[in-house]
Amino acid sequence: MLIDSDFAALYQVETKRLNEAAKRNIGRFPPEFMFQLTEKEYESLKSQIVTSNLKSQFATSSWGGKRKLPYAFTEHGVIMLSSVLNSKIATQINIAVVKAFIDMRRYIAKPVREKLNNLEKVLMLHIDDTNHNFTKHAAIINEIITNLNNLIKTPPEPKRRIGFNTD
Repeated sequence: MLIDSDFAALYQVETKRLNEAAKRNIGRFPPEFMFQLTEKEYESLKSQIVTSNLKSQFATSSWGGKRKLPYAFTEHGVIMLSSVLNSKIATQINIAVVKAFIDMRRYIAKPVREKLNNLEKVLMLHIDDTNHNFTKHAAIINEIITNLNNLIKTPPEPKRRIGFNTD
């Protein structure tokens, strides 16, 4: 998870301007895109920082403390940030993200299309085979039905009585 000052550096804008742009377009940033850290989360995040280089990423006021709690952005928030910021780098990032999604969709869709085409071929072969077998089986079934109908139509010959005939 990255916070507002990280993205401000990435987009080459001030943290304040980044947050202003997000707030002006707050409808584009639902809670699953952007949220403000609580004091406890912020303290926990600060305690995880072990080098002085990382400590410098937290913008501090002249009296040494952070004025406001930072905002955190999810991957969807990052994409949205690149569309609301008015900087050259933000435009480039937005274009790169869109191109990445297009490439990803093509990459995913290509094997699926090939698999669908192969499946269609297999199904057509199966249907042809089934039709061929069905025709053969249908002929046998029709012959059986015809024989059964013939048996029903012609009554059986009366059986000869067994025993002594007195006629």
